[in-house]
This record gives sequence, C-alpha cells and structure tokens, in this order.
Amino acid sequence: MADTRNADLTFGASDYLVYAAPINTIMPTAFADPATPWVNLGWVTTEGGLFTIEEESQDVEAAGSLEPIRTLMTKSRKSTQVTFLEGLNPFVRSLYDNVPVTSLEPTTDVAEYDLPDKPNDLRYAFVFDTMDGDKRIRLYMPNGKVTERGDEQPQTSDVMAVQMTFTFFKGASNAAAVKRAIKYGGVDVTAFFPETP
Repeated sequence: MADTRNADLTFGASDYLVYAAPINTIMPTAFADPATPWVNLGWVTTEGGLFTIEEESQDVEAAGSLEPIRTLMTKSRKSTQVTFLEGLNPFVRSLYDNVPVTSLEPTTDVAEYDLPDKPNDLRYAFVFDTMDGDKRIRLYMPNGKVTERGDEQPQTSDVMAVQMTFTFFKGASNAAAVKRAIKYGGVDVTAFFPETP
C-alpha cells in the first residue's frame, strides 16, 4: 500500500463554536453559519470541547468454551464537555441553571428566577463547529441536555467560567444521536478511496 501520510490531514482547532436550537431542529447545511433559530453560545476556553464516546459490553459465557460465545453491547453514551467564558450569556446561564431561557429575560435590566428543586428535563439540538483554516468538523446532535455541571467560582483573577457536560440521545424518527460532517479544505484524500475494478 502506498504511503498516505499527509501533514495537511492533521487538525488543530483555531476556533470552536457551540450553537443551540429547539430540540430536533434540523442540522444546518454543512458548513454554513447556522441561522435562526440557532443561537451561538459565545466564547469558550482555548481547550475547546471534549467529545467522549463511552461504551460498555457484557460477555456471554457458556459451558464448553474457554472464550465468550457472544458479546452484548449494553451501553454507548456520547457526550461533550465545554467550558464557556460568557458567564452572563442568557442561554449559557439557562443551561447551567436548568431553567428555560425565557426566565432570563430582564425586566428593567434585572432577571430574577428560582433554581429548580427537582431537575428540569430541558432538551435542545446542538451544533459544535471546529475550524482549522479551510478544514472543518461539525458535530450535530438533535436531542441533548446538560447532565453535569462544573463548580461555579466568581473570582477576581479571571472570568467566571461555566463548565457543562452535554449528553446526546436519539432524535425524532430515531435519528442518530450524533452526526458528523467533515470538510477536508481542499486536501487530496483520493488515495484512501481506490477505484474498484
């Protein structure tokens, strides 16, 4: 096989953008800027986002075999952790506090609301865009919610960061929990797809 190494296929994010919209909002055209109803959630830390796939399986053991006769997939959870820098962004604050974003609409410059005693099941569609020059990666999730929240620490030495972990579930009509789109940015990848005779 030919040597297909290509430094242009490395990917180093120069920007990371997060968008939210009502649950099951269709994926924006790759790679156009998402339009209404998508809302940009503002600046994030230079670490960008941490996308994780957690899978668990269970082996089925049987008499007469020293190896498992079957393996059952019991769990496949997909999540992304992001630290937002705009601690007063109404959408970010609503996700962190687990209240509808309408709760943060100010009346004479002030928004006042109760944090829920029992967690709300607020779900949205999300887009996570990563850029490296002309190369792009987009993750689209039609049905996600915040499942973990970092500690909130207002401080004098830095901005108050808001860290959240989003977990993703299948969308309407059994749509995949996560869809990925890749723009190669003009890099030639034809060697990976040889013509069939």
